[in-house]
Amino acid sequence: MIKMSKQLDNKITILGIGNTLYKDEGIGVHSLPMIEAALKSVSNIEIIEGSTDGMRLLGPIEDTNYLIVIDAINAGKKGGTIISLEGEEIPAYFGIKMSIHQLGFQEVLFAAKIREKYPKNIMMFGMQPTSLELGVELSETNQQKLPTLVDQIVKQVYQWRSVS
Repeated sequence: MIKMSKQLDNKITILGIGNTLYKDEGIGVHSLPMIEAALKSVSNIEIIEGSTDGMRLLGPIEDTNYLIVIDAINAGKKGGTIISLEGEEIPAYFGIKMSIHQLGFQEVLFAAKIREKYPKNIMMFGMQPTSLELGVELSETNQQKLPTLVDQIVKQVYQWRSVS
C-alpha cells in the first residue's frame, strides 16, 4: 500500500494541449513525440495528448503531484519566445481561445483547485505563437525552437526526479 502511494507521489504527468489545426496553437501536442523519445528511460511518467479536451483532462490533473503542461502562450512577446510559468503564476495565464465556446485550461485547473486535488508541483512551458493561421504544421520559427523547449521540459523532469 505504501509503495503504491510512493509511486503516485513520484508520478510526473506531462500534458500537451492545443489545437493542431492552427499552426503554433498546437505546440503542446507537436512537442510530445520528442519529449517521449527523450524520456523513454525515465519511469513513472505519463505523457498525455490533451489537444482541446477541456474538462476530460481533470482526472489526469488530479491524479498527479507533478504536472507539466505544454501549450501556446500568448505573452505578447516575439514569436518563438519560450515561456515557463510555475505554481501560482499559472492561473494568471490566459490561453489562446480559438472559439468563444472553447473551455479554457484555466477552468480545468480551477476545478482541480476547488476540489482540493490540485497538483503540488506544476509547471507550464510553451512558446509565443508566430502564426495562428489555419495549418497543421508549426511555423518555421516555432519549429526551430522546439528542441530548446523540449530540453527545458526534460531538465525539469530530471530536477523533480532528483528531489523526489
